[in-house]
Amino acid sequence: MGRGDKKTKRGKINRGSYGVRRPRIKKKVRPEIKIDVDKDTTVKR
Repeated sequence: MGRGDKKTKRGKINRGSYGVRRPRIKKKVRPEIKIDVDKDTTVKR
């Protein structure tokens, strides 16, 4: 058991594959919040 073993994390790293022992890290999706400066934000009285 070790680098050549398909079922271990070290073996997955060595082979460059993924699986249950070494899942892919998913990137977090962040929503882009855009602030529009062109709009008139003054309060009318």
